[in-house]
Amino acid sequence: MDYIIGQKRPQPPAPSFTDSAGAPARPSSSASIVDATQDSFMEDVLDASQSVPVLVDFWAAWCGPCRQLTPVLEKLVTAAAGRVKLVKVDIERNEGLVRQLMQLGLPLQSIPVVAAFWKGQIVDLFQGALPESDVRRFIDTLLKAAGGAMPAEDLLSEAQTALEAGDGNAAAALYGQMLELEPESPDAWGGLIRALIALDQDEEAEAALADVPPKIVQHVQITGARAALELKQEGRKAVSEIDGLQARIAADPNDCDALLQLSSALNAAGKRAEAADALLTIIRQDRDWNEGAARVQLLKFFDAWGNAEPATLPARRKFSAILFS
Repeated sequence: MDYIIGQKRPQPPAPSFTDSAGAPARPSSSASIVDATQDSFMEDVLDASQSVPVLVDFWAAWCGPCRQLTPVLEKLVTAAAGRVKLVKVDIERNEGLVRQLMQLGLPLQSIPVVAAFWKGQIVDLFQGALPESDVRRFIDTLLKAAGGAMPAEDLLSEAQTALEAGDGNAAAALYGQMLELEPESPDAWGGLIRALIALDQDEEAEAALADVPPKIVQHVQITGARAALELKQEGRKAVSEIDGLQARIAADPNDCDALLQLSSALNAAGKRAEAADALLTIIRQDRDWNEGAARVQLLKFFDAWGNAEPATLPARRKFSAILFS
């Protein structure tokens, strides 16, 4: 029977587990990763899941896929810093427990199987040795259902808030911490690069770009950060020339070269709406001027700014109106 991540499962009744003498099971360990038996299953899983989501990893020493999956589970549960618990059950040593669970509908004929418990019930499960990214999504979905979040999500939110508030040092530190948890996070890499740009640490930003994992170099967060760095470097020299460029344009409103340089300078000075207007002026006059240089620059602005930037959407609308007029 196949199971799909994220799909709700029927919730079997909570089984009653006691030790072989009928006494209550032992108190559970406070650790996030424990080994359970039939005697401890009630405490380690069903009772513990009243306060924290619990993943139960059904495995065996002879199972090759289990040896691949269990270290991934341990890594992600450790990274969750106490927000989720991992309980490992060796099916060879707990045959009685396995029989009880199979009677309740758990498909333990083929392992590995990972079942997610919350409030004493099975809320989701998967079979097989999934890639780390899929296991991470499985845990993220479980935590969200339980009203929590992975630490990386909290770090990302704090880092973005710090960056938007202009605190580049705090943002860079937080993005760095997130990368320790998720080394291939495009949001963390892109944010770190933007934080370094905000701190005028262009060399460090270039070094960070060079260190981005090949798998995500074309992600929109990375291409946007790269464009932001290029635009800052292009515009820095022109900032001091804004007055002279504006004088040139006042004398000749059709001076496209001056308008193009002015757009870079205005962008570097943080005047994004005005920077876009300078390029839109060129495009209205001659959209193909200098092999479409104004269009190329405007699209680079959009990549660097992102859609959350207030200047982006109005400029996009004006750009579309010109192209389709």
